Amino acid sequence: MTAPLPVRPRMRVLVLGAYGFIGIALARALRAAGHEVTGLGRDPAIGPRVLPSIAWVCADLARLRTAADWGPLLANVDAVVNAAGALQDGPRDDLERVHHVAIASLAEACAAAGAIRLVQVSAPGARADATTDFMRTKARAEEAIRRSGGDWVILRPGLVLGAQAWGGSTLLRSLAAFPVVQPIALPDKRVQCVALDDVARVVVEAAEGSIPSRTAYDVVENAPHPLREVVSRIRAWLGVPPPRVVVAFPDGFVSLVSRLADAFGHLGWRSPLRTTAVRALEAEVIGDPAPLEAHRGRPLASLDELLAARPAGAQERVSARLQLLLPVLVATLAAFWIASGVIGIADVERAARTLRESAMPVPLAKAVVVAGALVDVALGLAVLRRPWARAACLGMVGVSVLYLAAGTLLTRLAASTRLGPS
Repeated sequence: MTAPLPVRPRMRVLVLGAYGFIGIALARALRAAGHEVTGLGRDPAIGPRVLPSIAWVCADLARLRTAADWGPLLANVDAVVNAAGALQDGPRDDLERVHHVAIASLAEACAAAGAIRLVQVSAPGARADATTDFMRTKARAEEAIRRSGGDWVILRPGLVLGAQAWGGSTLLRSLAAFPVVQPIALPDKRVQCVALDDVARVVVEAAEGSIPSRTAYDVVENAPHPLREVVSRIRAWLGVPPPRVVVAFPDGFVSLVSRLADAFGHLGWRSPLRTTAVRALEAEVIGDPAPLEAHRGRPLASLDELLAARPAGAQERVSARLQLLLPVLVATLAAFWIASGVIGIADVERAARTLRESAMPVPLAKAVVVAGALVDVALGLAVLRRPWARAACLGMVGVSVLYLAAGTLLTRLAASTRLGPS
């Protein structure tokens, strides 16, 4: 095993995926440790808004395919921390390019530079024979990093829990906040959790060189827990009363829900219930904490300890419950506007009657009804696509105001028409 590098008091660190759930915590921890941090993200607007205290560069990992592509980004960099990734393939995500090709070329570029340490945030279960593309592409990245001959450390965090929630932790909080009953999927599957703060501390140690070069560690608590136990403890942490009954969903239902979540994923809604997440839980999130504990001389925080370190308040409870309501609200909103448009088109004569009473010509009245109905349907469909949802909601407000104003005007015209000249 290669000996640890001398700890450098101040480094220039490039953090990939620095505005993500894990990435933002790593960037903050590295900066708090006194290092000069640059974040790399795909969206040039998000990074400076969520973390203005560090420098930012914009790049799409899917387009960084060779070591030469990385050259300008690695100028004057001492270490690179990769916290970027995607759950599964989608309209904006290509796992093979993001997880494997980009990171293999990054490892090659870091090795060619000679003194750039690469810290790869991977996942327990990243194996060539894993059940998901997520894990298989992570495994290919690890193998490419090992072959690079450079200075690297691979870290595999378990189920990461932090002050904020994202992905799997969002799902657990939402299930735990369910009123009266406790729904649970895959209740007996085991997971090992880890505090986001612990992940950040270990990453800082790895970047600084206090963790030996060319080593890989699972970053997990000592004991695994069945999912039913994790949800129960999070429920107690949120301050939600114990459930009157626990409802375990059958595997067939979980599979159906995950496929529906995949479909909505293509519309931009990145649900934690997608197939990849479910299969990862089915395979269990299990790692070996002993090597890292032996190196550091102390264990990572347990599930109970990490929950106790960050007591939940009203904000966490409200957020967890809103996550439950969000899919219902979006579906209801879409259904209402689509149904409104379909009904208008299906019965043009009745819908146009009010317009005819205001002395509007029959062809024009029908055309107005059909046009309004098509707008309703378009807005209802648009709100189902995540990138368009905000604009669609604003459009719904605007159209509603327009309908109200037009209805008021037409009602007065109809009344004046019936009364006739005074």
